Amino acid sequence: MDFKINDQPFIYREFLMYMQSIKGKSINTVKEYALDLHVFFQFMKNYKQSGSAPDDLTETDISDLSYAFADSVALVDLYAYLTYMAESRGNTAASRARKVACLRSYFKYMSKAGYIKDNPAKELDSPKLKQALPKYLNLEESKELLSSVDGKNKYRDYAILTLFLNCGLRLSELVNINLNDFKDDILIVTGKGNKERVIYL
Repeated sequence: MDFKINDQPFIYREFLMYMQSIKGKSINTVKEYALDLHVFFQFMKNYKQSGSAPDDLTETDISDLSYAFADSVALVDLYAYLTYMAESRGNTAASRARKVACLRSYFKYMSKAGYIKDNPAKELDSPKLKQALPKYLNLEESKELLSSVDGKNKYRDYAILTLFLNCGLRLSELVNINLNDFKDDILIVTGKGNKERVIYL
């Protein structure tokens, strides 16, 4: 099913419109925000009613939630949600950090727009992330990967892998390349946040 902002619940629909049309966020980023906010408000509706949340939130309808409900959320509720995501959903620190970024953006927008009195996420801390070195293939591993290419599309697959290995592309950048992105000896790719960058071939 196609993702449409107008089909999203009222409580965060306008925020998604703002993120796409004013902040210029990509549709993938807007979808991630929508998913994060959907689970957040499903959790929050259960938590506010019973003090806990079931393991399966999919049955929780949030179409009836208003801005007044968003205004009732406090900082302690946000930490309860992040604890739930860590303990019941097994979210990593990186996943929770992304959710914190989403909640900060959402409540900042709601506060500036005057829909809520106070921004509960203003003092929300992000989980500490472990700095890991990037993983990469060494020269021999790269050669081994390329030599294993086979099948009816082997020339295409070989070209794709060569481009992937030599240009340091993200997977999303690779799959979105079109022929008109090649200009003489350069490749223009669109990365995270719809930012364009030039790669010399």
